[in-house]
Amino acid sequence: MNNTALDFKIREFEPGDETAFRLLNEEWITREFVLEPKDIYSLSNPQATILDRGGRIFFAIQNGEAVGCCALVAMQPGEFEVAKMAVTQSCQGSGIGRRLLEKVVAEARISGATRLYLETNHKLTPAIHLYEAVGFRRLPPDRVMPSPYARADVSMELSFPTP
Repeated sequence: MNNTALDFKIREFEPGDETAFRLLNEEWITREFVLEPKDIYSLSNPQATILDRGGRIFFAIQNGEAVGCCALVAMQPGEFEVAKMAVTQSCQGSGIGRRLLEKVVAEARISGATRLYLETNHKLTPAIHLYEAVGFRRLPPDRVMPSPYARADVSMELSFPTP
């Protein structure tokens, strides 16, 4: 574990972050799976595919470099998909992913979201444990939406109580 891993900041997407967003995600996807058409589409132009559609992207920055990212992709009013979460391999296990996910969940809640949704794969056990630790629960099969990703075999949600 990187001893300086806790010395990082989280900020929102800025112009010029497109390459870091793509590379961080390609790193883990190509290590574990294969890039799929939906990945290529989302990563090719995050401004158009995520931000201009009401989504947000957050980055963990350490020593001036993006070492992690996570997107909130607008689904329908009050609902976002937590997607394209990545932490570079050299920083995994350092708490960056947890802080990034907690920030994304907090920002979604502040923005008035009532539900967060995500898809993952059963073999990504550390990610699933992290999602569960911040409150996500697995969806029963009858509530799972068809996914554009062949690798997605676990669907989870986090619902916020309505005031």
